[in-house]
Amino acid sequence: MKLRHFFLFALTGIIFLAAEIFAAGISSTNDAVTTQPVYVPDTSQANGPLSDGVIAWDSAAQATNAAADQDQAHFTFSFTNVSGGNVVILNVHPSCGCTTAQLPPVPWMIPPAASEQIPVTINIAGKTGTLIKSINISTDKGSKDLYLRITILPPVIPTMNDADRARGVAAAKIDRQAVFQNDCATCHVKPGEGKYGKALYDAVCAVCHEASNRATMVPDLHALKIYTNDEFWRTWVAHGKAGSFMPAFSTAEGGPLSDMQIASLAAYLDQTIPSLVPQPAVQ
Repeated sequence: MKLRHFFLFALTGIIFLAAEIFAAGISSTNDAVTTQPVYVPDTSQANGPLSDGVIAWDSAAQATNAAADQDQAHFTFSFTNVSGGNVVILNVHPSCGCTTAQLPPVPWMIPPAASEQIPVTINIAGKTGTLIKSINISTDKGSKDLYLRITILPPVIPTMNDADRARGVAAAKIDRQAVFQNDCATCHVKPGEGKYGKALYDAVCAVCHEASNRATMVPDLHALKIYTNDEFWRTWVAHGKAGSFMPAFSTAEGGPLSDMQIASLAAYLDQTIPSLVPQPAVQ
């Protein structure tokens, strides 16, 4: 009987001990999974104007010049949080798809007195003239518009000195396609890569046809004494003229221009250099 009582007391003790360990494990687990609440910024003021005493910008508008063959324009807006408290940038909205801002994942918290930057890139490939873009900075204290101005400079038409011209003429007498080879390719091939229409004409054709001291064997395209249209220009650009200095620009004949580039060039010439001779009557 005493032995039975001993086993009962021992079993009861083990059960109580296990219960205490299990309860401690639950308490420990609960303590481990306890996390801080996720910060949710207040967006109630996001659509209102951002006061001057919140963020100090190095400038609210920037401008730059870009070369005619430049593909991108780059800006950087620097700013400092002068509000005395946290400022959260909620989003950045460019005015168009060609404008992108590089910044950390949003919401982006800016501590008091912290200085940061927002780099901006604008795709200007194929564009001309003056471009005005903007980006809207939305914060939990209000929003701010920043402006960007890009002036795309006129293309620089390559020039040739007398010695260069003499060498080119000598080579063209032997092979009119020589302008696309060796050193000549610097002026007649490389500048036209990836260009169309006016940009292509300025980069490749103008070096000969728009030169201030145009060679006598190079015709003035603005004074042709023959009827011209889209087909005329397309044929001349693609195939040139055998026995002359006019090369064939089509890739099918060893030139540097694709069919699409030739079509864009012909369309540009047909629009900007109207025929001085009326269309012949149909017989």
